[in-house]
Amino acid sequence: MPELPDIAVYLEALDSRVSGAALERVRLASPFVLRSVDPPIAEAHGRAVIGLRRVGKRIVIALDGELFLVIHLMVAGRLHWKAAGARVSGKAGLAAFDFSTGTVTLTEAGTKKRAAIHLVKGEQGLADLDAGGIDPLACTAGEFSDAITRENHTLKRALTDPHILSGIGNAYSDEILHKARLSPVRQTRALSDGEHARLYEAARATLYEWVVRLRQAAGGEFPEGVTAFRPEMAVHGRYGRPCPDCGAAVQRIRHADNETNYCAKCQTGGKLLADRALSRLLRADWPRTLEEMEERRGLAPQSKMGRPTRRGLP
Repeated sequence: MPELPDIAVYLEALDSRVSGAALERVRLASPFVLRSVDPPIAEAHGRAVIGLRRVGKRIVIALDGELFLVIHLMVAGRLHWKAAGARVSGKAGLAAFDFSTGTVTLTEAGTKKRAAIHLVKGEQGLADLDAGGIDPLACTAGEFSDAITRENHTLKRALTDPHILSGIGNAYSDEILHKARLSPVRQTRALSDGEHARLYEAARATLYEWVVRLRQAAGGEFPEGVTAFRPEMAVHGRYGRPCPDCGAAVQRIRHADNETNYCAKCQTGGKLLADRALSRLLRADWPRTLEEMEERRGLAPQSKMGRPTRRGLP
């Protein structure tokens, strides 16, 4: 899912192309992508773009007449800049926004169509779409700490909860926690003052760094190839690969469709965090440390296919 750095770079690209332009019309290739009915989408036609902003992971295009066109890309939605009047092509095409300066198309890969468009009236209508999390790049260290300790959650949950912090998802939470040298399962209320400060600084540094990286990668063009998996990342999407700081293999926790990546040596003192499904399968054979994992990998009995059996590690 595009997160704060991705959305920030999308907004920069849109700002240079559509600010002050007229939104001539919105073409819907899939009627289900439009999730609002009042005001009707036709009310946006012909209105000037007077600003752009981010609400959580949503892109907001402010139009004159106090209208806001809100685009939520969800997991697989992407925007593309095209010549004026470009058609919405293929099964992935959901909508096109025709501006007087060119056309933005909205696509979504896969069969699960979750991307959404809303047209809302007034600031209150926009606020109704806001989960209420604070902006990690605009808050103070005290506000950050107050937000994540209002309830006691794991750090992974606190960073990715849109009611607590705005714009951070699975990918950048992994990177933030690695930079902060904190376990994803630490409880927010168990952090020391020093750890709170470290997490706050790591969040800001990571998000700023990736805004700059993605901006440079776009090179002034409209950002394409937006993805949650980038080779320059330290741990996210790098299960089994070496941590760039210590060389230990990156570990993971899997739950439903989500995966948390972390370095046991850098973040948990060498302790392996229990993957629910795998630890349930292996029970007493679940290793507790990196050293024990390496020992068991070396001693794991082999199947006829040359792979570890159920009593070894996968």
